[in-house]
Amino acid sequence: MKYLLLKHYRGGPERVVDHGPLEEWRPEEVDAHVGYMRDFARRLEESGEFVGEQALAPGGTFVRYDGEGRPPVTDGPFAETKDLIAGWMMIDVEDEARAHALAAELSAAPGPGGEPLHEWLEVRPVYGAAPTVAD
Repeated sequence: MKYLLLKHYRGGPERVVDHGPLEEWRPEEVDAHVGYMRDFARRLEESGEFVGEQALAPGGTFVRYDGEGRPPVTDGPFAETKDLIAGWMMIDVEDEARAHALAAELSAAPGPGGEPLHEWLEVRPVYGAAPTVAD
């Protein structure tokens, strides 16, 4: 089963530890955090559970169709902070319990002072096949 692990800039349940924005961390703290995530991904590659990952910039725009011949409607240039996703990792694991265990491990990535962040990660299952409407 495939799952998407979503890291949010802000939002989700109340934070356990207020670590402040990444821009305020010391360079060595950022390096330790990113290094932890790279090592985590490398271990998942070795176990065959890693599918992909990507960090995302904080800026973004919501876009929608507004009718034939009309330009797209945009809301932005930035979405509500609570809606922004900092990055994602796709995993392919045996079951939901394994997805939760890996998300909890990733949640322990170090933050300021080297302490675990205890950040919330959103775990979303991926449809195995497109849903269909039964007659």
